Amino acid sequence: MADDKDVMTLPHERLEEIQLEGIKKTVVSCYENIPFYKRSFDEAGFDPYSMTSLDDLERAPFVTKQDLRDNAPYGMLAVPLSKVREIHMSSGTTGVATVGAYTQHDLEFWADCFARGIRFAGCGANDVVQVCYGYGLFTGGLGAHYGGLASGATVIPTSAGNTERQIRILREMGTTVIACTPSYAMHIADTALAMGVDPARDFHLKAGIHGAEAFSDNFRRELERKLNYKVLDIYGLTETMGPGVAVECMEQDGLHLAEDHFYAEIIDPATGKVLPDGEWGELVLTTVDREASPVVRYRTRDITRILPGECPCGCTHRRIDRLHGRTDDMLIIRGVNVFPSQIEDVMKTFDEVSSWYQIELTRRNHLDVVTLKAEVNPDFDFDAISAIERLQNQIQARLKTALSVGIKVKLVEPQSIPRSEGKAKRVIDKREEK
Repeated sequence: MADDKDVMTLPHERLEEIQLEGIKKTVVSCYENIPFYKRSFDEAGFDPYSMTSLDDLERAPFVTKQDLRDNAPYGMLAVPLSKVREIHMSSGTTGVATVGAYTQHDLEFWADCFARGIRFAGCGANDVVQVCYGYGLFTGGLGAHYGGLASGATVIPTSAGNTERQIRILREMGTTVIACTPSYAMHIADTALAMGVDPARDFHLKAGIHGAEAFSDNFRRELERKLNYKVLDIYGLTETMGPGVAVECMEQDGLHLAEDHFYAEIIDPATGKVLPDGEWGELVLTTVDREASPVVRYRTRDITRILPGECPCGCTHRRIDRLHGRTDDMLIIRGVNVFPSQIEDVMKTFDEVSSWYQIELTRRNHLDVVTLKAEVNPDFDFDAISAIERLQNQIQARLKTALSVGIKVKLVEPQSIPRSEGKAKRVIDKREEK
């Protein structure tokens, strides 16, 4: 961890010095303490003792989620188990869960990274943070909890669920920052309105720190309108730490990487070639100073880009763009690559539909069929068959133009798509069902 007093505004040249110094120690620690990395580095011809610049890292091999799974539970530890203070596991939404371990140092910098989002919102010692992420093996709850404490705020650990109690606490306890998934924040807002509570008037929120799932700009605007606060996106994953790897500032123009703790590359997912700033590709992360579970060139599968230029907020840490999708949730529809976020972007250009949708994948005559189920807004006349058909056709036509592939659209009534207290289940894959 840097000794500099204000790491958030350091000249970027100094940040790169911190990164190089930390990564040189990280690759040696991995090589000497983790058999997987010794084999991997040797097979790739990468000498961890010869790094003299950040560019040298490109010679190191990638590590994948499967590599971490194959060496679970403790095969990727770089320290003795006696130095590990906490263990978390990924949510396992794409398969077997992966393990992340933390020393005391790791927990402290994780807390600081999440706290940066709270500070970006102008909040701290005089604020109340309500953590509605689930506590436990998932990193969201405790990551937000530690971050709230590190920011100096008062923390209310409500965890996920019991939405009516969440609303009561939001009203009565003066909560100013809420941390949860964006879909759960919307569920809280809609439930409050159904109870006769006006969140914009009756809550005291200044900001929401929302991560663990992607959301569109239209979804953000709807949240901000209903809850009368600022929505800040936060990014992270168990394999590198948890929430706080990158977080938005109040400019809401990209997420600032915690560059004193993480080094980011954007690669072409097909070739592995490093791409220049501004180009879309797969995010690859290397931990700068994580002790227990360091990773070198971890392929996140998340699609984003490094935003060029400096942020008006004054933070010198580079920014990544909002996630554009994942390489492993990409839909291949009749040979065309489509990300769910692209479908959502088109859908949200229509005022008649809400932010709640599901993408259903089925197979007919050996061909993939994609159906977009989208809720109409409450003021839409769902009994008017002609209006429904007309709107469905309009959305289908716009999707065809934008994506060059046909997607069936089925409009459904408000509140008919199941809500979630955690990550919203956006894609339902029924292709293997009999």
